[in-house]
Order: sequence, then C-alpha cells, then structure tokens
Amino acid sequence: MLLTSLYRDHTLDRPEAVRVGDDPLSAGDLVAAAAAVADRIAGAAAIAVDATASLHTVVAVVGALAAGVPVVPVPPDSGHAERAHILRDSGATAVLAAPGRTSTDHTGDDAIAAIPIDLAARSASGFPAPAQDDTALILYTSGTTGVPKGVLIPYRALAAGLDALADAWAWTPDDVLVHGLPLFHVHGLVLGVLGALRVGSRLVHTVRPKPQAYAAAGGSLYFGVPTVWSRVCADEPSARALSGARLLVSGSAPLPVPVFERLTALAGQPPVERYGMTETLITVSTRADGERRPGYVGLPVHGVQTRLVDDTGAPLAADGETVGGLQVRGTQLFAGYLGRPDATAESYAADDWFRTGDVATVGPDGWHRIVGRASTDLIKTGGYRVGAGEVENALLAHPAVAEAAVIGAPHDDLGEEIVAYVVTREPVTEKVLIDFVAGHLSVHKRPRRVHLLNSLPRNAMGKVQKKLL
Repeated sequence: MLLTSLYRDHTLDRPEAVRVGDDPLSAGDLVAAAAAVADRIAGAAAIAVDATASLHTVVAVVGALAAGVPVVPVPPDSGHAERAHILRDSGATAVLAAPGRTSTDHTGDDAIAAIPIDLAARSASGFPAPAQDDTALILYTSGTTGVPKGVLIPYRALAAGLDALADAWAWTPDDVLVHGLPLFHVHGLVLGVLGALRVGSRLVHTVRPKPQAYAAAGGSLYFGVPTVWSRVCADEPSARALSGARLLVSGSAPLPVPVFERLTALAGQPPVERYGMTETLITVSTRADGERRPGYVGLPVHGVQTRLVDDTGAPLAADGETVGGLQVRGTQLFAGYLGRPDATAESYAADDWFRTGDVATVGPDGWHRIVGRASTDLIKTGGYRVGAGEVENALLAHPAVAEAAVIGAPHDDLGEEIVAYVVTREPVTEKVLIDFVAGHLSVHKRPRRVHLLNSLPRNAMGKVQKKLL
C-alpha cells in the first residue's frame, strides 16, 4: 500500500494529520473520508480532481489512490482549452470537486459529470492494494513543446521516489511539513502531500506560500520554490522565524545564488536543493546530513543513476566543467506518455536511459550543477557553450537587479547572442549591467543586449517562461 503510514495504529489516533489553511483533519477521519470517495468511484477508468488548495483535494486524491483509480489533477485556474484537453486526453469519467465548484465539464461535444466531495462522509470500506505497475497519477506537462502530454506515474515510482527522499532528507513521522504550493504538480502534490502521508509526518498547507504564513506554522521541514524563498528573504522577521526548522528545501527551478546566501544568513542554515521532472520525480538532491553548495543540486538519490552525454550520445567526463545532456535511470521513472508511444520512445536513448532535456555538469565527487534546459538555457555563442544560469547569477549579484532571465537569440555571426531580461530595484543602464557581468565572468559570457522589464513571465510554480521571452 502506498500510504502505509495512514493505516498504522499510532497514526490513526493522531488528532491532526493534515491542515489546509484553517481546516484540520485527523488521520482516522482522512482514511474514512477517502474511503467514502473510493466507494463512489471504484472501477472508474480515471478520475479528474479539481486540484484546489483544500482538504477536498487531499481527500479526493487519497480516495482515488485507495480505490486504485488513476488520478488526473487539474489546475483550478486552467483555461477552457487546457482543461478540455486534459479531461478528454486522460479519459477521465468524472471530476471530483469541492461542492461550491461542481459543474458539468464539456470536452468537445461530450459532458463529464462533477462529483462533489463530502468531507463529512465516512466509510470503513477496504480495497485491495493496486499492483505496483498500475497507474497512480496522470500528470500533465506544461506543454512548452506542444499540447500537454499525460505522464503515467505508477505506484512503484511513487513509493521508490518518496522513500528515496525520506532517506536523503531524514524525513520521519516526527516532522511537521509546511508548504503552500499548488496541489497539481509533483512538488506540491506528490512530495508535499503524498510524501507526508507516506512518511507519517504532519502536513500544514498554508493555501498560499506567504512568508508570514510560513513563519507562523512552526514546521520542522519547509518546501518552497525560488520565488517563495526570495519573498521570504525580503521579509526578514519571517525568514528569521524559520531558524528553528530542521530543513528548508528549494526546488522546481534553480535557486539563485544570492537568494541561497541571503536565506542562509537569515534562517541560520543553507537550504537543500534538489532536481527532478514530472517524468522522473526527484532524482538528485542534497542530503540533510551532507554539504550544501550554492548553485548545486547534490547527488543522485537512492536507486537513481545519472550520466552526461554529448550531442551524439557519447559519454562525457565528470570533471565539473564539461556541460552535457543529463540522462537518468531508476525505478522511480514514469511508465510513458499516455497514448503517445512515439513521444515515449523518443524520450529514451537506445540503451534505455531517459533523456531529461536538461544540461548539467557533474564533478569528480558526483555533485551535479544544472545548467538548464538544452532548448533554452544552453547558449552556443561564438563557439562557446554558455549556461544561462551562470549569467543570471552574475546579474543578480548587482545590487540594482531584482530578477534576471537570460536566453540565446539567433545571431548571424555568433550563432546565438546572449540576451538578458532584467527587473531592477533602482535605475541602471544596459551598459553598466553588461560591463558588470564581463567583470565577473569571462568576457564572452556577457550579455550583448539587456532588456529592462517590470516583471518576468512565470507559471504557477514560479518558473520563468523563457519561451515567452
């Protein structure tokens, strides 16, 4: 059973296993409410969940997993076209939603019923444990390279991935996990809800990841994305209030080095960084009992292997300098893209290593530094290979720069030129920023152009949407 800790006698008596905002739920009530959901949907081919930041989402997801029905989390703010595509493509037969959000969904000419989630309902039903290779979740990609694809996550992947993180982070039932991340991605749902339930630790979801809410929660373990940690650092009292926590974890995007250093100074400990994808869950992480280096995501977690390859697929040296395509393999990888055997096959090398699409360096000691997406963050300029993240961190070191994103733009002579998009705290000129980077890095890594913006386009997880730039 995936969520084994919920069924242990000592956790069933816990008066508060999960709290979302001001709404608590005991472990026993969660199990009984989830069983009531399972009673209603057992046998469904797949079930969608209107994944609001609420106890309704937690109960719905746990109930579907208990019934062995694949869960399709749907972003609550998704537009009509995106929502219709997810519902139609996944084959969901109904949508579980909070009573105030129930309505019939239409996918083309077809209608999908909405089932209200009753938090007061209770059932003592039991269900057989699903097979390890059965699909637990169908998570949809961001769709940056076309329509979103359904990623099939089997129960074995969830168990292996969460157990590996419990090992790396020394995560135990005595922990109190706090976060306010969306409940339709790997970070907020898989790690932030299912991880806590599998380990047996208490979960406090703050609905939104506001610094004051994090500070007031009194957790031992905190999850956040770089945008969250940047806002925490801007609120010094809240940042200092986290000094009693055991672990601060950052993920979903690279944590800028200035934010890493500021959080370390204010909270009294460096954050843990980790790396993963929807298709692979978390594959690389800093360990709770290990070193934490700014700009690095650590070592492969238990059960995962990694390697770097060049453009032809040939292995590259782990020398800490050579940038290559990152490939991974392990038991926690996905089972393929729903209805897309062609895309599944293309995502693997001939010897069954998964192509992440990210570029990285690996040191002789095994430490990984993620350069970024091969399509947007590896810039080939004038014969050099430059990682966008390195230039972004150099820009962020300037006191006038609040946010920075760097891309490669087509150039007749250089192949690509480095272009920066910057949000500033105070007036600064393009030339000053270009010269500043040239003084901190090799001259060929300087931006050729700098655009000053009021804000950078970001998605729900705080990642900069560089395709829009």
